[in-house]
Amino acid sequence: MQKRILGGTNYEVSVVGLGGIPIQRVDKSTAVDIIREALNQGMNFIDTARGYTISEELIGQGLQIVGREKFILATKSMVRTYEGMLEEVKTSLQNLKTEYIDLYQLHNVRTMEDFKFVMSEEGALRALKELKEQGIIGEIGISSHGVEVLEAAIDSGEFATIQFPYNAVERQGEPLFEKAKKKNIGVIIMKPLAGGAIRNGEQAIRFILENSNVSVVIPGIDSVEQVVENAKPGIDELPLTSEDREKLEAEATSLGTQFCRRCGYCAPCTIGIDIPNNFIFDSYYTRYNLQEWATNRFKSLSPWAKDCTECGECEKRCPYDLPIINMLKEVASHYDF
Repeated sequence: MQKRILGGTNYEVSVVGLGGIPIQRVDKSTAVDIIREALNQGMNFIDTARGYTISEELIGQGLQIVGREKFILATKSMVRTYEGMLEEVKTSLQNLKTEYIDLYQLHNVRTMEDFKFVMSEEGALRALKELKEQGIIGEIGISSHGVEVLEAAIDSGEFATIQFPYNAVERQGEPLFEKAKKKNIGVIIMKPLAGGAIRNGEQAIRFILENSNVSVVIPGIDSVEQVVENAKPGIDELPLTSEDREKLEAEATSLGTQFCRRCGYCAPCTIGIDIPNNFIFDSYYTRYNLQEWATNRFKSLSPWAKDCTECGECEKRCPYDLPIINMLKEVASHYDF
């Protein structure tokens, strides 16, 4: 597995790491198998978060068996206050069954108002800086879906890493990554498959790794098979062919910009609609000519798109500012039951 230095840290990270969002869906045995195979494939970087339900706990159990010292471990929290962050780190240490965390990140800082608060005397950054001085965390990072926020984070000089979505569809971060590289700040790439919307994962990851400003890409993984598949672009270093590029560009064009990345931040729906799955199933209906398959899946959902009460809570939480209510109406219009 190729390795790159993570910005100004001393961490030499595998160019493909383990994204911890979907691991919350598996059992302990599978989690251990995933982490063991990640090590076998040369991955040494794991990224998770307090917000990913039991992801930290499962990874912690896996690291106990496979070996904590073999990985550079990153997690993050959406808590914004000083006191709250001290408690969050304590919980992360317990969940991950470790005495230290290599990289702790401010998670999904959405607005400049949020950014200014976390940077204030009462904000979460002060807690992380104190914990770094104590040797409890190694480095401090920040994740966001907003370019403006990460521009400010880079300029502040307070962060060793930034984390941002990047793939063949979403390329708005490229100037940001160049700026980060010049300031010796590590660049962690989330959503490399646009939340699963891009179907050819191997080519999607190769596209990202061609950008020398990127430090590590963290595709979400919930099976041993996915570990092997996602590791391959980081091992064999094959460049994209012209045919590969044409396929990726065609897929990116077909997706446009208004699509769900399956981040799950819209949840919970006030009446229990599984919003991401509604969009996923409908993509098979509209883009992949699998109408019968999608229709059968929709019949198993309750409640589903047509039951939306238009309360708007999901739209407030969506980091991409998607018009979820109208998108659910569009989904419902495709079916006559």
